[in-house]
Amino acid sequence: MSAPLLSVRDLSKHYTSRGTRLNILQGISFDIGNGEVVGLVGESGSGKTTIGRSVLRLVEPSSGSVCFDGNELTTLTASALRRQRPRMQYIFQDPFASLSPRMTIGEILTEGLKIQGIGSTPDRLERARSALAEVDLPADAINRYAHEFSGGQRQRIGIARALTLSPEFIVADEPVSALDVSIQAQVINLLRDLQQRLGLTMLFISHDLAVVEYICDRVIVLYLGRIMEVAPSADLYARPQHPYTRALLSAIPSPDPDARRNRQILKGDIPSPANPPSGCVFRTRCPSALDACAGAVPQLREVAPGHLKACIRDDLN
Repeated sequence: MSAPLLSVRDLSKHYTSRGTRLNILQGISFDIGNGEVVGLVGESGSGKTTIGRSVLRLVEPSSGSVCFDGNELTTLTASALRRQRPRMQYIFQDPFASLSPRMTIGEILTEGLKIQGIGSTPDRLERARSALAEVDLPADAINRYAHEFSGGQRQRIGIARALTLSPEFIVADEPVSALDVSIQAQVINLLRDLQQRLGLTMLFISHDLAVVEYICDRVIVLYLGRIMEVAPSADLYARPQHPYTRALLSAIPSPDPDARRNRQILKGDIPSPANPPSGCVFRTRCPSALDACAGAVPQLREVAPGHLKACIRDDLN
């Protein structure tokens, strides 16, 4: 079996605010194989975006290892990391805030190439036009400004910006959550087509489990900075093993209005990272919690081939 393109081990991230330590991520470990799309799901505040940004060192991890194609990213100098940047790109959630209103689309798309010293000005513009064609936008868009485009078109420009550097790995951070429902499917289909055609490896962050099921090969379920479950997409949706995963899946809208569903409503809000529950961090909202769940933190264990969960209970299989 070939080595993973991305390997994350014991990744942690904390902040200190007014003397209080906020544990955003705790002991996150996972691999992503070459050409694989891995989904990262969980409620707001679970740490999804922090993982995506920590992996690319857009924020600095507090501890842990991030190895990309054999290179340990956490120890690279600024200049060495800059040389790795073209291989790893980020698609931001908000297509309105992520594009500068003072730059033309051509300037936005060629900025990374210019920083990396790639090509002459005509070469960079040609790569920008090619990237626009990849996302089904006309070449003359390079002379226009972001405000002249719709939200869906702006997100296509954001995708094109990532493609201009010919990356191998992309973090897509909630890439359709800010778009109208009618436009979301178009952008998701575009991302799926690009991933398959260009052989991209992707970490796809989303709170929409229906979208994740459509585009991802495997899924990581995150809660309050810890991994609850990891499984191949088809297996996770057919046989979820963790109570939190089951609650999330039960909330997916059904296309059949008459279908009966065992909806599992989670009580309360996700706890503060400043004061997480002891033991299993999900226990305060878990419908299947035992007294023992307040003890040791449950570790991920394999319950089926390639299917892991962090739960002490075996009777929920």
